[in-house]
Amino acid sequence: MSIAFVFPGQGAQTIGMGKALAEAYPAARAVFDEVDEALGERLSDVIWEGDIETLTLTQNAQPALMATSLAAMRALEAEGITITKAACVAGHSLGEYSALAAAGALSLADTARLLRTRGQAMQSAVPVGIGAMAAILGLDFDAVKEVAAEAAAEGEVVQAANDNDPTQVVVSGHKAAVERAAEIAKAKGAKRAVMLPVSAPFHCALMQPAADVMAEALAGVTITAPAVPLFANVRAAAVSDPDTIRALLVEQVTGSVRWRESVRAMAAAGVTEFWEIGAGKALSGMIRKIDRDLAARQVGTDADVKAVLEA
Repeated sequence: MSIAFVFPGQGAQTIGMGKALAEAYPAARAVFDEVDEALGERLSDVIWEGDIETLTLTQNAQPALMATSLAAMRALEAEGITITKAACVAGHSLGEYSALAAAGALSLADTARLLRTRGQAMQSAVPVGIGAMAAILGLDFDAVKEVAAEAAAEGEVVQAANDNDPTQVVVSGHKAAVERAAEIAKAKGAKRAVMLPVSAPFHCALMQPAADVMAEALAGVTITAPAVPLFANVRAAAVSDPDTIRALLVEQVTGSVRWRESVRAMAAAGVTEFWEIGAGKALSGMIRKIDRDLAARQVGTDADVKAVLEA
């Protein structure tokens, strides 16, 4: 059995996530303390006792989800399950930073600060109300790319942003163009097109100002080779070279998250089981839709850690 550790992206956040881990494992608690110190504020209070609207703000959600993932990773390590148990790591969008921190390529403090910067930069890149995202259900990635090209023909940006699984592709761009794409997709046979409750159009060309900010931010941090290879979002292939990882993290801001291809590439490399490290179970659901023969389990609570040990 070959295992991949995968790390969730934005949307998985819930009030109280990681609290049981922090109470059960001092090493997990230390993650939240270190993130609080790195950011100069009590983000842990927002995560455990705040309101969901504040937690969902991009600048909060990104470091909060990373902290929860790393707390789960530290809990596993406390039980003797280290990162080298995995053949590789991957993460969905911001989860790529969690994966790199878990694999030792980035320090926890640097990762927290990078994600705070990334969240702020992505939020400010496009004024609220100008951009949008929509999930297209029932068309594959190539079909949605054609839909996006048709919708963008009137001069506005809309791109296939997230290739999540064979039944779900997310488009991102100018609001009017995204709405056009949704209607075109339905006319071409999509089962549904659902506008997403997001505050900015992530993973499209409109995020270029945020990519420029991240290029500068990433230039100032140390990145080392991860303990196990990272399957990068924009390549859907394994990378380990620090300079390559740095460049791909910048490219990721405007590039598509090639999750379906990444999972298939990990499976082709021999992975048979995926552990979703952190909040929620969205990635596990996608993985099962990509390939029903692949096993997936969640590791986001102290009970999950105990279940892993028993298994």
